[in-house]
Amino acid sequence: MNSLSRVSIGLIVNPIAGIGGAVALKGSDGENTVQQAIERGAIPRAAQRVGLFLDALSSYSDRIDWFCWGGSMGEQSLRDHHLSCTVVGAAKGDVTHASDTIQAAQALKQAGVDMIVFAGGDGTARDMVRAVGTSIPVLGIPAGVKIHSGVYAVHARGAAEIIAKMLSSQLVSVGEMEVRDIDEEAFRNNRVQTTYFGELLVTAEERYLQHVKCSGREVEALALQDIAAFIIENLQSDHLYILGPGTSTRAITLELGLPKTLLGVDLLLNGEIVQLDATEQHILEWMSQYPATIVVTLIGGQGHIFGRGNHQISPAVIRAAEDITIVATKSKIRELQGRPLLVDTWDADLNAQLKGFRKVVTGFEDSVLYAVEG
Repeated sequence: MNSLSRVSIGLIVNPIAGIGGAVALKGSDGENTVQQAIERGAIPRAAQRVGLFLDALSSYSDRIDWFCWGGSMGEQSLRDHHLSCTVVGAAKGDVTHASDTIQAAQALKQAGVDMIVFAGGDGTARDMVRAVGTSIPVLGIPAGVKIHSGVYAVHARGAAEIIAKMLSSQLVSVGEMEVRDIDEEAFRNNRVQTTYFGELLVTAEERYLQHVKCSGREVEALALQDIAAFIIENLQSDHLYILGPGTSTRAITLELGLPKTLLGVDLLLNGEIVQLDATEQHILEWMSQYPATIVVTLIGGQGHIFGRGNHQISPAVIRAAEDITIVATKSKIRELQGRPLLVDTWDADLNAQLKGFRKVVTGFEDSVLYAVEG
């Protein structure tokens, strides 16, 4: 099987995560707790967990572009493993704070990484919710005392295995997972009180659809219905949806009882088709009035998502869109045998911007990360 080319990963390490555990402080939230832990002789161990993660990825190091926060918040771990990296910023002081994690995550997202890997505990996950929410895929390396959130790999090597799967053409799901944290003061008094703080978009090992034949393959029609149901449930009012050609996008209009130009581009607004077989000019005129999302699928066996059969969705249209949603069944993705999705828009700069790992909707609340290349 062919393998996908490269992935850009942002690394954030909370260097004080878990520092209170070994000295019986039940956590590390708050400056006073950290100071007590240091006074009791606690040794920061988050970097050790990150080291295990990086060791397990050593055979893929030439295919990962690392971005990080300076010093002990990521850069040092990468330098210790002789890995080149782009440092996008650094903490202001020697002791890091939640604000540093938030600033780091926002800067890494702005740098355009495919995903962010962070090492910490539930407090760090809370900071990630505040920083990026579900706007970019993330993956946690467990390094804290408290790990109640569903955003962490089972262990550091497990996190590496997920990245390795991405680079080995295996489908890696991405979904929204809860971030929860306990009240440490209550925990120290033997009371467990957990609170929901939000969700992160987390990469995970593949979750298969329930609709399968005995052979283990998807039932294509049911998978398309699931995709359509998910897209429809998330349609926004007064928002334009640019539906590209193909049976996968046609499933959306079929579910709505609306017509679809199989080999053309149609425009959906407030539950109605407002333009069948739209031209580039039609699309741009509607986009001047409404925010828009492009919904496209891939050409079976080839993998093109832009530049083949949908020239109406031009570089100008793509640049003006708020979002791009790619839909495809897992069976259709597997037919590529590991080859990436392709973009060929006649705009080299735009092709480069579209490269990277992108979410592909493969079912109802079921998505995978897959590589896109220009």
